[in-house]
Amino acid sequence: MQIPGHIDPVVTPRAITPRSDGRIDLMGLSHLQIKQLFLESQLDDKAAKLRSKQVFHWIYHRGVTDFEMMTDIAKTMRPWLAQRFVIGRPEVIEAQVSSDGTRKWLLRTDDAQDYEMVFIPDADRGTLCISSQVGCTLNCRFCHTGTMRLVRNLTPGEIVGQVMLARDALGEWPKGNMAGFGEEDDEDDDTGHYTSDGRMLTNIVLMGMGEPLYNFDNVRDALKVVMHGDGLALSKRRITLSTSGVVPMMEKAGEEIGVNLAVSLHAVSKDIRDEIVPLNRKYGIEELLQACADYPGANNARRITFEYVMLKDKNDSDDDARELVRLIKQYQLPAKVNLIPFNPWPGAPYECSTPERIRAFSNLIFEAGISAPIRTPRGRDIMAACGQLKSASEKKSRAELDKLAEEKQAALG
Repeated sequence: MQIPGHIDPVVTPRAITPRSDGRIDLMGLSHLQIKQLFLESQLDDKAAKLRSKQVFHWIYHRGVTDFEMMTDIAKTMRPWLAQRFVIGRPEVIEAQVSSDGTRKWLLRTDDAQDYEMVFIPDADRGTLCISSQVGCTLNCRFCHTGTMRLVRNLTPGEIVGQVMLARDALGEWPKGNMAGFGEEDDEDDDTGHYTSDGRMLTNIVLMGMGEPLYNFDNVRDALKVVMHGDGLALSKRRITLSTSGVVPMMEKAGEEIGVNLAVSLHAVSKDIRDEIVPLNRKYGIEELLQACADYPGANNARRITFEYVMLKDKNDSDDDARELVRLIKQYQLPAKVNLIPFNPWPGAPYECSTPERIRAFSNLIFEAGISAPIRTPRGRDIMAACGQLKSASEKKSRAELDKLAEEKQAALG
């Protein structure tokens, strides 16, 4: 596997962020990619196949980050692995907990880029909102993240690492030892397929920083690892990819990833959507809705979700609601509409619609036979709500962030 050197972070994807110690981070790599690395490190084909299967299982099924804990791998083999490879996690710079239980992490990559993820607990589910890019290029006017510049795409490892870190924080890895693969099996075993049943983290949404379809290859590869049956084994029905409307990539996403689709619609007229979602000037509403109609796998059991942020006197009239209904029916879309009360941020150019106006808007859509729930804002007090994410590196000085990191390290001993 070729590890990229210095590259343009905006236009050139990277598979792995190089480490200063020269070791290769296995996080986010598939079983076959790990096997290839082992072959390139002079293991023969049989050994590379066995070891890659073992290591993949330990990484993604058990959440292990230390090769010494891989008890079915020969003790003499473990130092060999540790000298060449590492099983990383994003560095946590800051962790916050909202009064409503929502949790937000400020994370840092090996090359010192900062991004955020959010966990939203509910009575019947726990949803992890993950980022796909450092910054964003779309400049949606209602979105705080859209005020950032795009720095670079996140790698598959940096995307999967968010899920792994959340599992760590929630204490949701299987207990006991793994058996069944090799020469040093332990009798104490609780093998079995990893599922989300009974766990806090049940769903993933790609609704954090960035536009996932502008980082398609890395997002696809990361989600394939997350969905792999020998690892995290999260069903594609529990994963939702949100796009602002990158029309040429939508069908490809349905074919190659196959997860649920959410579309950031937010307006039903060209003028208003051009203003608040500038991508509309490139891919208009009609073109976007046709791409939704053509999305592979969309049906009444797997409806497309339209995200619609409620902006006072901008997109929240009765006529807007009726036009939204008309468009959904015109394109015969299996759809629901998530109405999102606008979450304010410093300097935002809009206000949130009143609760009465949002309810009236919702009622009109429901009366037409289309589900239109009103999303309850979560994590507003820690700027973790929809549209509020913005890397704290742009809110705090680098010295403040480095001090937080040093304090965290000192606390860990």
